[in-house]
Formats: sequence, C-alpha cells, structure tokens
Amino acid sequence: MSIDVKMAWRNIWRNPRRSILTMAAIAFACLLLVFMLSWQFGSYDTMINSAVKIHTGHLQVQAQEYQDKKSIRMVVPDPARVADILKHIPDVDAYTFRANAFSLVSSKDRTYGILVTGIDPGREATVSTIKHLIRQGNYLSDDDANEALIGKLLAKNLKVTLGDELVVLGQGRDGSVAATAVKIKGIFSSGQDEFDRSSIQVTLKNFQDVYAMRGAVHEVVILGKSLDTVQKIKQTVTAEIEKIDNDHHLAVLDWMDLLPGLVEGIQMDLYSGLIFYLILVIVVAFSILNTFLMSIFERTREFGVMMAIGATPGRLTKLLLLESTAMTLVGIIVGIIAGSLITWYFQVHGIVISGTSDIMSQFGIPDRMYPLLSLRSIVIGPGVVLIITFLTALYPALKVRRFHPVEAMKAV
Repeated sequence: MSIDVKMAWRNIWRNPRRSILTMAAIAFACLLLVFMLSWQFGSYDTMINSAVKIHTGHLQVQAQEYQDKKSIRMVVPDPARVADILKHIPDVDAYTFRANAFSLVSSKDRTYGILVTGIDPGREATVSTIKHLIRQGNYLSDDDANEALIGKLLAKNLKVTLGDELVVLGQGRDGSVAATAVKIKGIFSSGQDEFDRSSIQVTLKNFQDVYAMRGAVHEVVILGKSLDTVQKIKQTVTAEIEKIDNDHHLAVLDWMDLLPGLVEGIQMDLYSGLIFYLILVIVVAFSILNTFLMSIFERTREFGVMMAIGATPGRLTKLLLLESTAMTLVGIIVGIIAGSLITWYFQVHGIVISGTSDIMSQFGIPDRMYPLLSLRSIVIGPGVVLIITFLTALYPALKVRRFHPVEAMKAV
C-alpha cells in the first residue's frame, strides 16, 4: 500500500463522526437504489408476464406484416411444421395456435364490429390465463361446436348474458361469406378494456370451418420458460423457420413488438424513477461536497506547511481524491451488501400489496409482488453514486491548487 493511500485512510478518521455520517449517507443511498431498482425490474417482469399470458404470449410466429394489416389471407399455412420446431427447443414452455377475423356480431338489440378468435382450448390453457379469468359460466372445451367466450364489456354493450345467442357475420379466407350463430358459454374479464370490449373466442375447429381456413392459422403463440429466454428462443425459431420458409412469408415477433404500449408505459415509469434517483444521488453528492470543503478549510494551514516543505499541489489533490474515493467505496460496499440482503429477503418472501388484491386479480396480477435482484440493479445505482461523488469531490480537491504556501500557513 502506497504512502499516499495510507495517509488518505488516516486522514479520513481524523474526524470520525463526520466521516461515518458521510459514509452512512452514501450507504443508505446505495441501499435504497439497489432495492428500488430491483423492485422496479421485478414489477416490470410481473406486469409483462401477466400481460403476455392474457393474450399475446412471449412470442408469435405470423405472416410478414400481419401484425400491421391483420388481413385474414395473411396466414401461417402449415402450423404443424412450426410446432415441430418448437417441440425441440428446451426453453419453450408451451405453444398454441390462433386464427382471427374481424366480423360483425349481433344480439337481439345491437351490432358491433369485433375480433373473432379461434383457439385450441387445451393448448390455450397452457399459454393464456384466460381460463382463470372467466367471471361467469365456463371455459370452452374441445368438442364445443357453436359456443363462445365473450369479454365482459362486450357482453354489456351487446346486452347479453350466459346462454344468449349471437349471430356472427364476416368474410372467409377464400372470399366467401362466413356466417354462424354461437351461444355464450362464458364471460371473461381480463382487465384490458380494449380486449374485453372487442373480442369473442370460439374453438379453432369451428373457426376454421366457418372462415374456410383450410388448416391455416394466423398466429403461433409461444410461451417461454422466463423472460430471460425470449431473445434466445426468437433467434432459434427465426433460424429454423428460414430453413422451411423459402419465400420468407413468416416473421417471429417478441412481446415488445406485440405490446408496444406496454413497452412505452414501462419506459415512462423507468424515466420518472430515474429522476427521483438522480435527485437522491445529488443530495448525497452535496453531503460529500460539504464534507470536503469543511476538511479543506480546517486543514488549510496544514496544506500550507506541506507545500512549504515540498509537497506539490498535484500530490495534495491526489491525496484528497483518494480520501473521497475511499469514503465513497466504503459507503457503496456497505450499501450494496445491505441492499442486496434486504432485496433477497423480499425476493424470497414477497411483498403483499394490501387492500388491492381484488383489483390486481382482475388484471391477472398476483397480490404478492417480488423484487428481482440482478447484476444491473446492483451496478447501476451505486455506479452512478460513485461517478457523481467523484466529480463532486473534484471541486474542493482542485481548490488546493490555488493555495499559496505563505498565505495558507497564516490561516487560522
């Protein structure tokens, strides 16, 4: 250990109360940043998983441009070949097929334009939480020929309830008229108003018969084992599909492509959080600034003597920066350890959001939330603290360079 480091460490403890308070402020800021960033990232994971399990899945295989145009003729012509690919990818937890068509649906009193979705009830239950969001009636079974699930808001708008009949009129894939009558078997409420007011679900077999799909589907919906595996699955599926899709008709979309509104909401929340964290770090930076300005004022005579006997201004600046860095590092290490332990505890046991369980359950979100401790939540906050406190300490450290030995030795 060099002489300068030893001197810097010794100087820190010349005023132990002030140094401990400064390090405690840094440690508290780092603790708070580690926990709050972990909480944000954990809540984002919960929100994303809840949203994708209601409808979109983590990924989808679709026809090129189907996401934008939603044309009934833009199909995945051979979903079985895509399924063969997915069966051999370990990170894929489940998958299902869907077909969609914009149609008119009529009750006795009203008519609305909605999205009719054909689902495979068995597979759908492994990918989507819609089965658990049924508020009235029952979920579809594979042998339901002319029964449907309907969103709660759409049922209200159409003035229908369980057992009522709806007439569906649309256009088939081949241009023919697609018409059928379905009976309401279940009413769901996902908490996503747009989805609940504009969609009904029927069995995929019934949909393909009515809309002349000839075995094709519009979406192969994929659920990964976790969010961390999504990009790996996307790369693998894309590479395998390129081998069988010679005309490049198919595309692989992840949840960010499928749910751009959710991405924007997360970004806005993260930016607002970062503003709060920046204010916290600035408060800590002023604490560091105050500590070192006081230290320089108290030690002005000492610095004058040191310069008189040959210490250069550069060495004194280096010494002060070593002192500030040492205090900052001690505070950061203590804060990271304490923040990680607290976050780990709640990551295991969760935090119950009391009084909101009914509301959250309507959105498919559990009432017990879990922070997510990760390398980025440990590094980002303390890293910013280290940089800003170092920059803050530069001002008092460089102030020493303007000292004149004779004038400094006269300071009281």
